[in-house]
Amino acid sequence: MSAPTSSLATTASTVLVSTEWVAKHHEDSSVRIVEVDVDKKAYQEGHVPNAAGWAWDTQLCDTVRRDIIPKDKFEQLMAETGITNATTIILYGDNNNWFAAWAFWQLKVYGHTDVRLMNGGRKKWIAEGRDLSMEAPQFSKTSYKAKEPDRSIRAFLTEVMKATAENAAQLVDVRSPQEFSGEILAPPGLPETCQRGGHIPGAKNIPWGKACNEDGTFKSAQELRTLYGSAGIQGEMPVIAYCRIGERSSHTWFVLKYLLNYPNVKNYDGSWTEWGNLVGAAVEKP
Repeated sequence: MSAPTSSLATTASTVLVSTEWVAKHHEDSSVRIVEVDVDKKAYQEGHVPNAAGWAWDTQLCDTVRRDIIPKDKFEQLMAETGITNATTIILYGDNNNWFAAWAFWQLKVYGHTDVRLMNGGRKKWIAEGRDLSMEAPQFSKTSYKAKEPDRSIRAFLTEVMKATAENAAQLVDVRSPQEFSGEILAPPGLPETCQRGGHIPGAKNIPWGKACNEDGTFKSAQELRTLYGSAGIQGEMPVIAYCRIGERSSHTWFVLKYLLNYPNVKNYDGSWTEWGNLVGAAVEKP
């Protein structure tokens, strides 16, 4: 199933769809629309018709191990959402697709082939006055088989420590300048935090939101190349993106890997809540 062409990089047309496309295809049997929000009440207040809703902090997390959802639970979630391995999954959410991008990243960790973001997310859908539904759809349970986790798109602590010690990768801190400097530990109202402020030594601060236009859509490929290239992030070295708990850095990971085609990009989802609490780990401040 093809999506509209895009002014972004070549692969963008396979990972992005417009709100107009979703309005035309949300009832297609081969398509499943899923909303993933920071504000979990948003879905109940109205969502794209026939869209499922996933709670990022329970359905997409192993809350005991502080990890992404394990493989068996992932397969169960897909099956209960009526998703098969051949389903085209369209993700969207609030905050310009923060957690939608995080869900996208997890779907790629487990090898789902056709997954895309609705460009502009919930913000654009509502701004355009498109239909909202209050009904949570029911889906027939399917059978789903995930692949083994793809570690090539996920960075763990040991790799990040190696990157800082050996300059083995470029680090992109996508948090706000206030978080990067250590002025604050977390965005207002968000509880997951750390004991120390600052950033990982050598990291470049490129806030995730700079990749977006005012309407929530992604900027053009040229604008994105200029944004990251001006900070020396040009794709010539491996790149590791991080934030506080991994959702904003998933957004930047998506931009670098799929919209700019950088060959080696990983998301460090341990992010600052791991590094900022780690005994003996160096922290930089201005």
